[in-house]
Amino acid sequence: MARPNIKLIKAIKTAARKIQEGTHYQWGHMGGCNCGHLAQELTPYSKREIHEYAMRKSGDWTDQVEDYCSTSAMPMDEIISSMMDSGLERKDMMELERLRNQEVRRCMGKAGMTLSHNSKEDVVDYMFAWAELLEEKLLADIKLPENMELEAEIVLK
Repeated sequence: MARPNIKLIKAIKTAARKIQEGTHYQWGHMGGCNCGHLAQELTPYSKREIHEYAMRKSGDWTDQVEDYCSTSAMPMDEIISSMMDSGLERKDMMELERLRNQEVRRCMGKAGMTLSHNSKEDVVDYMFAWAELLEEKLLADIKLPENMELEAEIVLK
């Protein structure tokens, strides 16, 4: 799963909120689909640019991520590289496109059992659940010093 970090969590939430609030969503459009919306938040590229670059190669997001080459200098590969630099793994992008991450789906409870990958509402719910899961993992990794209570007492006195 993705490396939890504030930038990535914020981008996922922002993409979900924009879709929820009515920005153009179209699953068959490489810049306006599930991954396309997240790519807009993690890269400087617009929906139109992402779609245009994706059309230079064949296939949907899953195909393009599977064919990804970090040294190709193809614009779509640069977009994928930027997304990976933000903490995503290739598998995360493929799972987002089809809403297939089982850990995220379990976190959604009953609603996670019947998701449709091209349903705007399901995408929004999935993205918010994913962001929440990443937040929990990020917080779980934070280790406070053992003597924190003692330091707090000294400061308060």
